[in-house]
Amino acid sequence: MANIVRFEPMREMVRMSDAMDRLFENIYGRGWHDGDLFESPSVDMYQTENDIVVKASLPGMKAEDIQISVVGDVLTLRGKIDAEEEVKDASYHIRERRSGSFARSLPLPSAVQSDKAKAEFENGVLTLTMPKAEEMRPKTITVKAK
Repeated sequence: MANIVRFEPMREMVRMSDAMDRLFENIYGRGWHDGDLFESPSVDMYQTENDIVVKASLPGMKAEDIQISVVGDVLTLRGKIDAEEEVKDASYHIRERRSGSFARSLPLPSAVQSDKAKAEFENGVLTLTMPKAEEMRPKTITVKAK
């Protein structure tokens, strides 16, 4: 005896959307990125009482090839790795090292003072420290007893 299955259009739309996401992940890697089909950098973002800190893994890059901008509450990292010259008279067995450009935009959790930001680049890791805007910093109010 066959069971009757109720047709649920929303469930079918979600299933189709998931299938499309998997298809594009298989073709392009971890999703769509600005610029070329270059892998977006892995990023950690956290905040302290006074700062927002972003760390991005950018192996193989030079500091002068990285651009950072903050517009409103969006941080954008851009960069480019030039392709190494292909070895002539060689048969590549594996060629996974990527070249090209990338752009990654990240929403900031609060307003920052971008003119006071500090960026350091060491061992392929960019560390960007941005002070929070004065109005976003926690204020302590002391209660006085009478």
